[in-house]
Amino acid sequence: MPERRTVALVTLGCARNEVDSEELAGRLEADGWDLVEDAADADVAVVNTCGFVEAAKKDSVDALLEANDLKGHGRTQAVVAVGCMAERYGKDLAEALPEADGVLGFDDYADISDRLQTILSGGIHAAHTPRDRRKLLPISPAERQESAAGVALPGHGPAVEAPAPADLPEGLAPASGPRAPLRRRLDGSPVASVKLASGCDRRCSFCAIPSFRGSFISRRPSDVLNETRWLAEQGVKEIMLVSENNTSYGKDLGDIRLLESLLPELAEVDGLERVRVSYLQPAEMRPGLIDVLTSTPKVVPYFDLSFQHSAPGVLRAMRRFGDTDRFLELLDTIRGKAPEAGVRSNFIVGFPGESEGDLAELERFLNGARLDAIGVFGYSDEEGTEAATYENKLDEDVVAERLARVSRLAEELVSQRAEERVGETVHVLVESVDDEGVYGRGAHQAPETDGQVLLTSGEGLSVGRMVEAKVVGTEGVDLVAEPLDGSLACSEEAGR
Repeated sequence: MPERRTVALVTLGCARNEVDSEELAGRLEADGWDLVEDAADADVAVVNTCGFVEAAKKDSVDALLEANDLKGHGRTQAVVAVGCMAERYGKDLAEALPEADGVLGFDDYADISDRLQTILSGGIHAAHTPRDRRKLLPISPAERQESAAGVALPGHGPAVEAPAPADLPEGLAPASGPRAPLRRRLDGSPVASVKLASGCDRRCSFCAIPSFRGSFISRRPSDVLNETRWLAEQGVKEIMLVSENNTSYGKDLGDIRLLESLLPELAEVDGLERVRVSYLQPAEMRPGLIDVLTSTPKVVPYFDLSFQHSAPGVLRAMRRFGDTDRFLELLDTIRGKAPEAGVRSNFIVGFPGESEGDLAELERFLNGARLDAIGVFGYSDEEGTEAATYENKLDEDVVAERLARVSRLAEELVSQRAEERVGETVHVLVESVDDEGVYGRGAHQAPETDGQVLLTSGEGLSVGRMVEAKVVGTEGVDLVAEPLDGSLACSEEAGR
């Protein structure tokens, strides 16, 4: 019997890329590939790249070069680039990085097994010429669903027939179904992301994502529900809904308020403890959506709001909306309904034309916003974007100084916000138990971006348990919490 082919997926970038990698893993496993964790143990190392900003692109190139170094020293025979950077640059990346044996775009995902086999056999699959993926779907959102069948949408893989139960009585044929998502989990985390949609219709002047991810298109609620149920069966306790813009979900399905009706259904999935929504646009927040996010059991009051700045002039140059006072009013509305709500955001400093007054306005907002997590980035030109053509660019040293200044403020403010939570009761989802301690996250903390909670006692706890604890201290943005009486016992009982 011939030795089975092995493949490792190395994922960089955001949670959306993680979903795409698990879809690729599902396709490959279904076609007979063995999935391994370490690229050194794989015939083919597939690097799912990020193409968002220069630092992410550099990380992607470094990962490809690192995988390439394995060739000739072990099992690895080929290195293949997929993901946003591969889609965005195509043949240009292939020419600039000959260490990659293949550069595959989104259109190759459905045939990923054949593509890898061709490359592994010494053949060549020509990298694509990049194109504006916004032109692949109709301009009108209402007309997109009918056209979507012919467009590659990573993370929207079709459901497949699940294998029949092993203990099926002899002579009994399996029913038609169940249907499982075309996805294979790559880790044992109790948290998983689920794609609500792909693409973006916004035209922020600094962002190139719509050009290579395409126009906004929603997944059907039944597909989202089906995938969530499957994940819960795999032991997932928390799902995080991801897309480029979750507040637009449903607009191409005829109901811009579809998220408000979908969330309670997701929260009722057996075995699930938490539903989290990420990537929300402040200008698109609706009273009804705020109500659902702050009042639905198991849907956490968590607001990942993409503010980017708060000075009106800078926001208009970014082709965005709002200002400091309106943003603060939005936060007041949220906290009026859920005082414990978690809020995070990202900001760009040093945008072309940003004045000292604009920076002071941003600092005024940050001081008043009480955000739990803050990401700060210095502006740099992104090719193909409108902002790259702007005049009044700031000197690199000025951008660097402002980045350092606002980053220091952000670090101080999130530490202060963490201290405000001392005395609060938090529900902690345990994510790691080892010699260094028991760590998890509260409802106000998203995976990897918003800090974590160290439990002062964890005897009998295991990954995936939910523990009620009281915050007794802080370590920067992180919290230290003491499990409440009975919490550990209840958790231990639940695990039996």
